[in-house]
Amino acid sequence: TQSLQTGSTALLRGLVEGQRILSRAKRGWVWNQMFVLEEFSGPDPILVGRLHTDLDVGSTPIKYVLAGEGAGTIFAINEITGDIHAMKRLDREEKAEYTLTAQVTNRDTDQPLEPPSEFIIKVQDINDNPPQFVEGPYRASVPETSQVGTSVTRVTATDADDPVYGNSAKLVYSILEGQPYFSIDPNTAIIKIALHGMDREMREEYLVVIQAKDMGGHMGGLSGTTTVTVTLTDVNDNPPKFSKSKQNFVIPEDLAIGQPGGKVKANDRDIGENAKSTYNIIDGDERDVFEITTDAQTQEGILRLKKPLNFETKKSYTLKVEAANIRFDPNSGAPFKDTATVKIAVEDSDEPPVFSKPTFVLQVDENAPINTVVGTVTARDPDVTGSLVRYFIDRHTDLERQFNVNVDDGKITLAKPLDRETDMWHNITVTATEIRNHSQISRATVAIRVLDINDNAPEFATEYEAFLCENGKPGQVIQTVSAVDKDDPIQGHYFEYRLIPEMLNNPNFTIKNNGDNSISVLAKHDTFRRQKQEMYFLPIIVTDNGNPPMSSTNTLTIRVCGCSREGIVQSCNVEAYVLPIGLSMGALIAILACIILLLVIVVLFVTLRRHKNKPLIIKDDEDVRENIIRYDDEGGGEEDTEAFDIATLQNPDGINGYLPRKDIKPDLQFMPRQSSGPNGVDVDEFINVRLHEADNDPTAPPYDSIQIYGYEGRGSIAGSLSSLETASSDSDQNYDYLREWGPRFRRLGELYSVGESDKET
Repeated sequence: TQSLQTGSTALLRGLVEGQRILSRAKRGWVWNQMFVLEEFSGPDPILVGRLHTDLDVGSTPIKYVLAGEGAGTIFAINEITGDIHAMKRLDREEKAEYTLTAQVTNRDTDQPLEPPSEFIIKVQDINDNPPQFVEGPYRASVPETSQVGTSVTRVTATDADDPVYGNSAKLVYSILEGQPYFSIDPNTAIIKIALHGMDREMREEYLVVIQAKDMGGHMGGLSGTTTVTVTLTDVNDNPPKFSKSKQNFVIPEDLAIGQPGGKVKANDRDIGENAKSTYNIIDGDERDVFEITTDAQTQEGILRLKKPLNFETKKSYTLKVEAANIRFDPNSGAPFKDTATVKIAVEDSDEPPVFSKPTFVLQVDENAPINTVVGTVTARDPDVTGSLVRYFIDRHTDLERQFNVNVDDGKITLAKPLDRETDMWHNITVTATEIRNHSQISRATVAIRVLDINDNAPEFATEYEAFLCENGKPGQVIQTVSAVDKDDPIQGHYFEYRLIPEMLNNPNFTIKNNGDNSISVLAKHDTFRRQKQEMYFLPIIVTDNGNPPMSSTNTLTIRVCGCSREGIVQSCNVEAYVLPIGLSMGALIAILACIILLLVIVVLFVTLRRHKNKPLIIKDDEDVRENIIRYDDEGGGEEDTEAFDIATLQNPDGINGYLPRKDIKPDLQFMPRQSSGPNGVDVDEFINVRLHEADNDPTAPPYDSIQIYGYEGRGSIAGSLSSLETASSDSDQNYDYLREWGPRFRRLGELYSVGESDKET
């Protein structure tokens, strides 16, 4: 440990010795293991110092090693001699000091021979950075006419040099351009007004150049500049001024109300709010004819007409107009207003007719007859020439043409009957036109009020339907009835109610006057029952107090209802009263379903019966027995319409024989069949006998034609239609008459005709 400390001391002595050598080449000092080196920017390396150890006696191979900030890049060491050089530019503004470590090692083994020693290289500042205005260029403003010494703004410059070493960073400010208007404090850099009475209207903007110089402003110091743009803001120091003190205008007399007749303007050298002015008419003849307003955009005074002009009455006007600033600066002391004289000449023009009144109010009775004069409107031509005037009604305002007007004198007459209850007021427009110039038209409104007469009878206010409880008490109020009347009498409405004469002694109801144009209908007894009478009709006569009085008969319907004990209506139908109380909706639905089911069963039964009664023989055109005709309809004249009625089998005319046909003669004759008994007591036996005869008779029809008729009925025009029992032959028969019997026998006639022709063939 002692040897290491001795080596360190020797190394430090070497640094001191090196620093002494360095001082001869470049100024430098060292204390407390620190080197002080001025910043430099030269291209050649500069010697910082030299390391030396007592071990360097020539016999020991030693090597000097440098480590730390900038070692090997900014600083380099000679391994043999221990000289340290700065290889690159040193700038204090980038890095002010470097901490390095020096050590002696064995050159062959790299083993440290002494412990490392730390030292610092401090870069000493030189004046190599000029002042800079980081926030420039600047803009500032100050009111015009400000006092000398008024602060405008402050500028700030910065210097990157060391502020604690020398005067490299000590700045002094001065003005290069901008005098004599402005000045600057050399230390605080505050710019101030230097000239009295600076006027914005003369010059609004100034460019000031400010310089900052280091080294306290001494020779050799570095400097930097910036610009400050100073704008003078406006103050209200100029009054408005008319370009002419007298101005003339010509205005036509037919200029409409509110229309501009001329413009005046007072100029102000100020700007913004300070230049805004307001105009007023402060003097002149008939000042109420004109008014002047200010245009906010153009700052002009606009003369407008308040009353109509009349050339024939007054031909010119003289006005005195004042323009004054809206904003006032009490410090200026000057009058911020100006006046001008305005002369207005009225120009004559052809004017339309003028009505004596802009609006006419007339009245007429609603029952006035046609052509009744309602009133008169008058108009005249105001011009000197005085043209005649014609009157017309604007039909757009009288679409129903209720009124007419006399074109010459303006009398308004009634053209159609009026009804106050339909229209109480009629507003029409009457136009007046010059005869010489039809384009000159004026209009007037005529309001016609229709006066009321008593021509409407009063009636119930609504369709009343009263309800009376069966358990009500005598004298109970059933309904309160009021009336309305379309008429509107001056003294108001008063209605009188009474029952019709036939019901003055009504045993059920009576009426009572309530004194407020309404009545109450009262019940006289408590024996009202729905089963006895469900509804009552009470005719009531209502009469007004008009002249002449009008009346009408109105009927009040009163229904008798079942109510609860509290008098609440529950049911007003007789059916609902008769129905059992306990019958529910489900029971009603069940009963209805049963009825529908029974109807379905009946329909099915009838349908089956119809299918059962249909004949078993099926018509087939290919059957060889097609000459056997089946009849589903017996035709007209038959007394019996059922095929198997027992009366048919008991034919009284054919029971003891057969009924011969009268129209034909059968070809083959056979013995008449005998029935089983005179009265056909055994029907089954009778049918069997007939069946046996048919089987054995070759002339009988086949077995499936059992539906034969031995009795055709009385009254038939055709007689017997059967050919089985005819007594004539086919050759003697003519069947053409069957075609004449209608469609039902046409097929039969065709069959017989075909059969006869086939036989001949």
